[in-house]
Amino acid sequence: MKPETYYLPDSGWCPNSPRLPLLIYHAALGGKGEELAQAFEKTFAANGWPPAWRYTIFDYPHYHSTTHEVIGVFRGHAEVRLGDQEGFTAKLSTGDVLIIPAGVSHQRLSSTEDFQGVGAYPGGCGPDEQRPEKVDLEASMLRIAQLTVPVADPLLGKSGPLIDLWSGVTPA
Repeated sequence: MKPETYYLPDSGWCPNSPRLPLLIYHAALGGKGEELAQAFEKTFAANGWPPAWRYTIFDYPHYHSTTHEVIGVFRGHAEVRLGDQEGFTAKLSTGDVLIIPAGVSHQRLSSTEDFQGVGAYPGGCGPDEQRPEKVDLEASMLRIAQLTVPVADPLLGKSGPLIDLWSGVTPA
């Protein structure tokens, strides 16, 4: 299984990630609803990304400077803006997995009413929330620079594409 990869340049208020690619696996797991949510939770946990929430993606732009994030869509579909003005809009559907490097802005633009995902962070890290109106870019950049590459791809484990694509690369 090979993900789509996107390198996103700095967008001003958010650093994005010009060195660590954002990854999208389409139709990564089958099933739907509760069964699929549990499959994502089990898979993410087995690969060192303990599930942290079941919810939607916020409808305002934000990023995390304290951790990377994975989202497994278990219900519905959505259009999600990734990378703010310098980025693109992704169409996510049930079964898709989105891996967001620290510093990459994300925002749900539209979705079905039932859109839901399972969110997780490597090693159980906790996310902060950086928004355009309250960001301290210098402090965010320092936190991002201190992050390490996860020990496993949340979907495919230690031999997954995330490891090949992110190993040896230090976030700016």
